[in-house]
Amino acid sequence: MISTNNVTLQYGGRELFKNVSINFTHGNCYGLIGANGAGKSTFLKILSGEIEPNKGHVSITPGERMSVLKQNHFEYDEYDVIRTVLMGNPRLIEIMDAKEELYSKEEFTDEDGIRISELEEEFAEMDGWSAESDAEILLNALGVTNEFHYLQMKELSGEMKVKVLLAQALFGNPDILLLDEPTNHLDVAAIDWLENFLLNFENTVIVVSHDRHFLNKVCTHIADVDFGKISMYVGNYDFWYEYTQMAQRQMREQNKKTEAKMKELQEFIARFSANASKSKQATSRKKLLDNLVLEDMPVSSRRFPFIEFKPDREIGNDLLTVTGISKTVGDRKVLDNVSFTIRPNEKVAFVGTDAVAKTEFFKIIMGEEEPDEGTFKWGVTTSQAYFPSDNSAFFDDCEDSLIDWVRNYSDLQFETDVRGWLGRLMFSGEEATKKAKVLSGGEKVRCMLIKMMLSGANVLVLDEPTNHLDLESITSLNNALIKFPGAIFFSSHDHQFVQTVATRIIEFREDGIYDRVETYDEYLEKNALNTENNK
Repeated sequence: MISTNNVTLQYGGRELFKNVSINFTHGNCYGLIGANGAGKSTFLKILSGEIEPNKGHVSITPGERMSVLKQNHFEYDEYDVIRTVLMGNPRLIEIMDAKEELYSKEEFTDEDGIRISELEEEFAEMDGWSAESDAEILLNALGVTNEFHYLQMKELSGEMKVKVLLAQALFGNPDILLLDEPTNHLDVAAIDWLENFLLNFENTVIVVSHDRHFLNKVCTHIADVDFGKISMYVGNYDFWYEYTQMAQRQMREQNKKTEAKMKELQEFIARFSANASKSKQATSRKKLLDNLVLEDMPVSSRRFPFIEFKPDREIGNDLLTVTGISKTVGDRKVLDNVSFTIRPNEKVAFVGTDAVAKTEFFKIIMGEEEPDEGTFKWGVTTSQAYFPSDNSAFFDDCEDSLIDWVRNYSDLQFETDVRGWLGRLMFSGEEATKKAKVLSGGEKVRCMLIKMMLSGANVLVLDEPTNHLDLESITSLNNALIKFPGAIFFSSHDHQFVQTVATRIIEFREDGIYDRVETYDEYLEKNALNTENNK
């Protein structure tokens, strides 16, 4: 078990946590949620000992081992992949290194023999002889296949490093597992495997994630960071959301009833307090009024942006025809003779493990790249707005304020109108005057959404739009795309996002394309059956 006792943390004049006392017990998976900046990752760092609180302390059951998903992707660059995974259990690595040092000695003393015997006994108790094979099993399950196992970490791609660091955190059955955004950069197969791993994991898990489907699948509890405290709820994310929404509605309704009762009593008191025959009743009602209290509605750190896409015109009979498109990136053919027709108002999710293929396709149909072969044709009544996976070209070295940045991509002239649009996406007051080049990842995404909203396009092309967004922003964008009356082409790793938006699924495969009018869950179910049948 891991627990906190009166933990308080303050940065400058801002208090992130105040007197937080909470228990995380064996056998449960806790989803730590909250708005961006609420302190979720900071709280994990307090639990891991990386940050010391101003007040209070963290307690761990003696003898229990904690494992943490590392965020520094360059920390292990000089180690090979297998050793990096084994380093998830520091004591095991310590024993292995000590054994190697002793066995390599030219002169072996009796003391060395006794020490070797002790180390071998501890090594066997830790199941050390199967450690490397266990690491290989983890890596293969996450999609890091055998040919990568003895490469140095610096030779791997960023996405591959993420998987190795996740394997490191999971290695050796830790008693307490802290995971900060473990599904970031994972493909569908890896996420599915991780979900099943955590469902069968018998120890304590505390996870921060913006993936609602993941939180619903693995969490037994939700720990909500808000109002400077952490509140615990039994159940998954959907249960927490429904419960808290219902509680807020009930509180608002109760306050309305209380306000109405107050008004009624005040009117009676004002009318009859000077009337001798009614003075006792007025006094009685005064006592009732004094006892009425409105429920306190604290200001939440959660903020839901207002996102709505309104096309300037409807799409006609033709939307997009793709004929024989091929594209090679480096020495790999990512698109091979791709042909299909998209019908008006379809919402198409481009799925699968090949992110490069999806991004190249989007770039081609948006005119940013030329295909090696083939053509595409947009319908004459279509207009497109594009959300690229890499938006750095719009912000890097840009000295414009956000007000001027929005003006560059719209016909808006008056500052009040520009500020109104920025306010919808939670840039208010002085935030509207900061330079575009200093924005965080989530802020850049919100700016790109403003640009798309102002375009009036009837076709939206979005390449991983949920990256860098918090749960509230993802929910707002999700709902906006569900309601959008035009056509959508998009990719996303967010399961719930794809399931609720897509009406058609396309996957680029080595042997052609998979193209069906179906939901994402139907696609996953068919793929799972095919995988089982091919075993």
